Amino acid sequence: QVQLVESGGGLVQAGGSLRLSCVVSDRTGSRYSMGWFRQVPGKEREFRATISWSGGRTYYADSVKGRFTIPSDNAKNTVYLQMNSLKPEDTAVYFCAARTGWLAVSTRDYDYWGQGTQVTVSS
Repeated sequence: QVQLVESGGGLVQAGGSLRLSCVVSDRTGSRYSMGWFRQVPGKEREFRATISWSGGRTYYADSVKGRFTIPSDNAKNTVYLQMNSLKPEDTAVYFCAARTGWLAVSTRDYDYWGQGTQVTVSS
């Protein structure tokens, strides 16, 4: 059983920063690529960033390049989403996801999901 638990969401003013955390609990010892997605009501879940298991490769959605980073700490089984220069349009529920394969940007390619954490950016 694989469990992902996000934390770190909250309310922040435009221009501010937040760091989301996603802790992966897995007894199989599998290696996962991790991704972050966001979702607003009435819309599909949207890719934000992904990182390989080794941490050596990352990929970002164009709208977050230069503002978001996705560091990871394998010793803590944790992946982060560091969000800087936040904008009101970044407001959404943010989900982390895991897959046993290479980097991916589609929700269909991910095997496990967290419960989500709300991020609200005020103007």
